Amino acid sequence: MLVLTTTKWAVDASHSTAAFKVRHLGVANVTGNFKVFQGEIEHEGEDFDGAKIHFVVDTNSLDTNHAQRDGHLKSADFLHTEQFPAMIFDGVVRKAGQDAHGGEVDSRYTVTGDLTIRDVTKAVTFDAELTGMGKGRFGDNRAGFEVDGRINRKDFGLTWSMLTESGGLIVGEEVKVHFDVELIREG
Repeated sequence: MLVLTTTKWAVDASHSTAAFKVRHLGVANVTGNFKVFQGEIEHEGEDFDGAKIHFVVDTNSLDTNHAQRDGHLKSADFLHTEQFPAMIFDGVVRKAGQDAHGGEVDSRYTVTGDLTIRDVTKAVTFDAELTGMGKGRFGDNRAGFEVDGRINRKDFGLTWSMLTESGGLIVGEEVKVHFDVELIREG
């Protein structure tokens, strides 16, 4: 009888990034990141296929390198960090399938789950790539993922809007997210 062991990983926040970018004035992107977050991944067996993810972002740790903009994004117009101090994602990792030549791609995954921003929870799907696995400096086991996706901020109640003189949005509705995540295997 085959017994599968549960493997647990924790996000190493000091070697990870939670970033986003949004179109500004319809002409360029403004980028930012969240400096405080934590997460866990748990799966059975040696593969990440079927792994469960729990990821929490401290909304007050938002940083776009512009204090006035950060204050506006943390206000009730957007994240309302005083009332909603965390964004939460709970999801599952699945192998993405085959490459363009029909071969199995071991490093490509999709991450599907529920994202909660403010008091709104929506199903989202992100693309992920296992970027590597190896030993850390002190002999610990590590794994890395790059995760990319897009959400519409209005789907989560972030509906503040203002138009430019030409009729374009000052702040775009689509938010591109990018995570570089380094994991440390527990135990």
